[in-house]
Amino acid sequence: MKQIYAIDTNLLLLLVVGTASENFIRLHKRTNSYTADDFRLLVRILAYSDHVVVTPNVLTETSNLMRQFGHKGLDAVIEVFRHLVDGTVETFISSREAIAEPAFHKLGLTDAALLALQSEEIVLLTDDLDLYIASVSAGRRAINFSHERESWLHV
Repeated sequence: MKQIYAIDTNLLLLLVVGTASENFIRLHKRTNSYTADDFRLLVRILAYSDHVVVTPNVLTETSNLMRQFGHKGLDAVIEVFRHLVDGTVETFISSREAIAEPAFHKLGLTDAALLALQSEEIVLLTDDLDLYIASVSAGRRAINFSHERESWLHV
C-alpha cells in the first residue's frame, strides 16, 4: 500500500525548483543548501506515494519563497508550481485548529497546521528537525528527510 505524504514548505520548494531545472537548485537562495541528489531522493520518495497533501499555508509560503529567485528561470518555476498545485490534494486546516496544537508556539502557524493535518493515513515528510520532533513526540508518523538523505547517500 502506498503512502499519503504531507510535505513541508522547504521540501515543496525543492520539488518545484528542481522540477523546473536541477541547475536552479544551487542558484535559488532558498534551495542552495540542497543538491540535485537531494532533489532526486525527494522525487524517489514521493514516487511511492498515492498522493501528496498540502495545506494552503504551505502553498502560500512556497509561492512567496519561490519568487525570491533573481533569475530568468522564475517563469519556469512558476509554471511548475501551477502544475503541481493542480496535482496535489489541498486540505484546509483552520488557523483555530492549528493554534490548538501544543507545538504552535514553537513552530508557527504553517507547521502547526501540518501537525493538525496528520492522521493515521498521512505521513509527514519534512526537513525541519523541530517539526519532525513535534510530530513524532505527538505519536504521529513522520519522515525526516535528512535521515533519508544520510541513509541514501551512505553518509
